[in-house]
Amino acid sequence: MKIYPIKIPTIPSGQVYTFTTQFGVEYEVRFARKKDDILYVIIAFSVLNDEYEDDEYALTNKGDIFQVMNTISAIIKIYIAEHMHVRVFEFTGVNKPGENHETSQRSLLYMRYLPRIFGKDWTVSKDHNKFIVRRKNN
Repeated sequence: MKIYPIKIPTIPSGQVYTFTTQFGVEYEVRFARKKDDILYVIIAFSVLNDEYEDDEYALTNKGDIFQVMNTISAIIKIYIAEHMHVRVFEFTGVNKPGENHETSQRSLLYMRYLPRIFGKDWTVSKDHNKFIVRRKNN
């Protein structure tokens, strides 16, 4: 599994990770805890480059989507290892402009990676483009 070099937060409990692709596209993966449940984390990843400033969720289409997804997967695994008490993760696959499917193409791609990221100790539920991943009770 080939991944891009990851910039890990200086503090292990940090919430923002970044990486830059071979094409110079800089990505941010951000973890935000819910105000009413600190063991519930929302994951958001976006592009930081100025050329995509009007759409931080832009499809960069540089032909390296698998390496990008492998890197995001690695970041999530690092975060889980540093925050082992988190019980729930949530993220949403944003539709591309003009995409009117109940489940976006991005969401279908994300769904393929969920078992690799979370494994058998987690369950996944989906509502359109929103995914909730819960740790199974031990």
